[in-house]
Amino acid sequence: MEFASVNGIKRPVRCCEETRLFAWESLGHKYGKQTWETQYVDISDVFGIGEMSPTGRYDAAIRKIAEDAPLRICENELLSGAATLGTAISHLVPAKYGEGAVFPSISHLTVDFETVLTRGLDGVRDDVLSSLEKHRGTDREEFLESCLHTLDSFDIWHKRYLDALDGMEGYEENRKNLLRVPHKPAATFHEAVQCVWICFAFLRLCGNWPGIGRLDKMLKPYYERDIENGTLTNDRAREIIAHFFIKGCEWVRGGNYGSGDAQHYQNLVISGVDEQGRDVTNPVTYLILDVIEEFGISDFPTTVRLNRSTDEKLIRRVAEVMRLGGGVLAVYNEDLIIKSLENYGYAPEEARRFANDGCWEVQIPGKTYFTYCPYDFLQLLQHNTLKDYTAVFDDFESLYRAYLDDVKALLEGLLSSVRAGFSSEDPWVWTERMPCTAVSLFEQGCVEKGLSYLEGGPVYNVISPHVGGLADTVNSLYALKKLVFEEKKIGFADFMEILRNNWEGAEALRRYVSGKYTYYGNDNDEADGICRRFLSDFADLCAGLDGRSGYKFPGGVSTFGRQLEWSPHRLACPYGRKSGEVLAANASPTPGTDTLGATAVIRSYCKNELSKLPVGAALDIRLLPSCTAGEEGLEALASLLRGFVLLGGFFMQPDVADAAILRSAQEKPEDYQNLSVRVSGWNARFVTLNREWQDMVIRQNECGCGF
Repeated sequence: MEFASVNGIKRPVRCCEETRLFAWESLGHKYGKQTWETQYVDISDVFGIGEMSPTGRYDAAIRKIAEDAPLRICENELLSGAATLGTAISHLVPAKYGEGAVFPSISHLTVDFETVLTRGLDGVRDDVLSSLEKHRGTDREEFLESCLHTLDSFDIWHKRYLDALDGMEGYEENRKNLLRVPHKPAATFHEAVQCVWICFAFLRLCGNWPGIGRLDKMLKPYYERDIENGTLTNDRAREIIAHFFIKGCEWVRGGNYGSGDAQHYQNLVISGVDEQGRDVTNPVTYLILDVIEEFGISDFPTTVRLNRSTDEKLIRRVAEVMRLGGGVLAVYNEDLIIKSLENYGYAPEEARRFANDGCWEVQIPGKTYFTYCPYDFLQLLQHNTLKDYTAVFDDFESLYRAYLDDVKALLEGLLSSVRAGFSSEDPWVWTERMPCTAVSLFEQGCVEKGLSYLEGGPVYNVISPHVGGLADTVNSLYALKKLVFEEKKIGFADFMEILRNNWEGAEALRRYVSGKYTYYGNDNDEADGICRRFLSDFADLCAGLDGRSGYKFPGGVSTFGRQLEWSPHRLACPYGRKSGEVLAANASPTPGTDTLGATAVIRSYCKNELSKLPVGAALDIRLLPSCTAGEEGLEALASLLRGFVLLGGFFMQPDVADAAILRSAQEKPEDYQNLSVRVSGWNARFVTLNREWQDMVIRQNECGCGF
């Protein structure tokens, strides 16, 4: 097999030269820069725009986008359609009215592509017309009329591509596919991929950032049918999948964007079981892995659903791709997740359908409104419970109970803010929300109810409070428990004064608490037990809010890089850290406190009752390239994945990265334009992170470990 070097890493070459050229053009910013040249359409001169309702202005914006957005047909592309308005990259509907954008847009959801694949947009239109008859004369009529207007706009945009492709040499198959999809059900593999792509591209063109979901499951029947009847080869299918990935890089612009350029929540989920519990792993699963391996494209973070019965062939293949670095692949333990969702009340068939919200939080795809609410629980401990280190407690139990009371008050405050968004509670009636019809068309429940994605339309409506600073909170509680209440080396009030002074004049004590105790992430039952207890209590408090505001309230654990913005507001920590330090990410240990390797980290994490957190708790694992090298390293990584499942993990995102290469990329970014790193629930090309984010990623990777 031929190999090519990408960012100093040898990757196999499987796709044809034209496809590879297309990839390097897209990754080289060609199309992203084109997109940025046209920021938006202007609807200020639309007749009567000033008197229109918000929904009317939204409909006018979507129509203008469909009529005027630049078309893009790339040389040799196998799929047609593109999101070509720059403001969409900024999470806005790319239409201007007066001095500003018309509306924000929607993300953190995975939409329903399967219905369009199997019934076509014509079937969706039939559903809208049926619902409109049912709701005619009610306050839901305007939304359903908007659905028809949005479908009409999609038709306009679709026809513009048909007309542009008419007579273009070399694009006959593109046009042929578009004659059928997305209006009619897909009949071939190529049509199915085109159908998903053009629906996704239209949603992106309208400013939204949807997840893709279970692409290999969706494409499986079309692949198998075409292979069986001899109209498709495996190599041709790989080329088509590669073009899907390459076109997904159309917003890559280069430059510096704070937290990176590849975080538009267009995640994929592959493998696992279907609604009946049957394994869906198929050749498309492996084709997706081939494409990730060859191009290292980071714009589609991909999570593999593993279980105790997962074929060793797949685990090994995942490990082969994962050890190339870039953090593109993560893993779910679907055994635990399905159990968690069932325990939470989802039907078994629904639980088995799970994907993510376009990041990593679990939801039922195409049926779920989702938002998460992250809080810094370390600050809550420091500023509220310990009252900026002026409080005094006589024992650990009273301290812990006071902290739980503060957690409960925080969650009750969230509930109150949510309830303020309703005009009625029996039944729950949402106050006016911004229009979001394009997304609503692709979420089950919205058309049937005559309610938008933001008005309770989806089948499930979820708000998820998230614990941030988990390891830092646990380590702080553990240090207080050991140093003050058990060893009694210092009185509580005296210790609080030391912390108020940021450890000034107490370096010996700081070194003692830093080095004496074995903190979370080292398979220490005592420290891990505090984590398990706290997360269990947190989950119970969330469960007490469930259904009390028209939403589900499942808890989760995440930071998503917010440890950077939180750091200036954090005080010195009882476990030896000074104020302002950038600390732990997600459900991972505080950098530098985990000293016994990746297996110990996983053991600590898996001691938690993760099944009580149906949205999820992300574990970041940073691995040194030397630990995954060769056959021995490959088997070690595969064993780590197996162990994660057997021990009962939830979600793990490993990243194999060399801090020395990252530092080199800081100094010579022009040589590492496509070097990808896992940041949190997304990947980013390292050189598009700002210096603060880059330094954080480097520090995390300098704490990378072996097995």
